[in-house]
Amino acid sequence: MSLKKRKTIALVAHDNRKKELAEWVDWNHESIINHNIICTGTTGRLIDETLRNSLPENFDGEFNLTLLKSGPLGGDQQLGSLIVENKIDLMVFFWDPMQQQPHDVDVKALLRITVLYNVPTACNRATADFLISSGLFDTEYNPKPMDVDDYLNRKLDL
Repeated sequence: MSLKKRKTIALVAHDNRKKELAEWVDWNHESIINHNIICTGTTGRLIDETLRNSLPENFDGEFNLTLLKSGPLGGDQQLGSLIVENKIDLMVFFWDPMQQQPHDVDVKALLRITVLYNVPTACNRATADFLISSGLFDTEYNPKPMDVDDYLNRKLDL
């Protein structure tokens, strides 16, 4: 898998962190606007509004924003599927560690899949800032995939 210069960025946030993600997007709109953005439903509507309000009046381009279903309604699983298909280059997921979510199992599965598929993932603002300020953010990059051969070649006792 190769990450192209124009990345596909997943943006997700739990309810108590949506405002913080919108502020982060507003602050960093110039860095992310030329990339493809995919969001879970409710977060995506907020990000769409934030980007439209952040862009300068003379912005003549279109930003590419795709909305999935809301996380608890299957959006987390849709996003996980896109990761497995190598269609997500990095993820910013401001999750709420202080509140149990009705879809905690889906959240854990999503975070697990980002690790398994070696997708750079930020779960807080500082890490998100480091990701987009990296010299690799606007260049092509070839991450080394996780070696799963031992798992695939294991002997099954049936």
